[in-house]
Amino acid sequence: MSARVSGAGPGVDHELIEAAAEVARTRSRGDNHTMAAAARARDGRVITAMNAYHFTGGPCAELVVLGAAAAQGAYDLVTIVAVGDRDRGVVPPCGRCRQVLLDYFPEMRVIVAMADGPRAVPVTDLLPESYIWAAHQLDAPDAG
Repeated sequence: MSARVSGAGPGVDHELIEAAAEVARTRSRGDNHTMAAAARARDGRVITAMNAYHFTGGPCAELVVLGAAAAQGAYDLVTIVAVGDRDRGVVPPCGRCRQVLLDYFPEMRVIVAMADGPRAVPVTDLLPESYIWAAHQLDAPDAG
């Protein structure tokens, strides 16, 4: 495990970081697959995935792991992390991924790199004053 992946943050799921790091080390291929993500379901399962880069855009590893989790019947994810290939360590989610994670799993914790090691933070901390899609739908309980 690289130095950027190690650390002693409270509540950090180091097994999850290592699962993503292992996928990044062993499955990255050129410029098409450079990021790996791992998510833990409430039942303890770990789901991993890779990004699918394309010049027209492409899903980040975090979004691919959401689809992979659904394909495996894991609909209640509690923690997620992304790790870059070539020992880049933990990488925070982009803005689009932050919004999707918030909309799908508003209670999720996201592992991010800090100067003193990785930390698990609530996804809401990554998008202060955020727009919550579900709250603005016509069938939302308080929409009006």
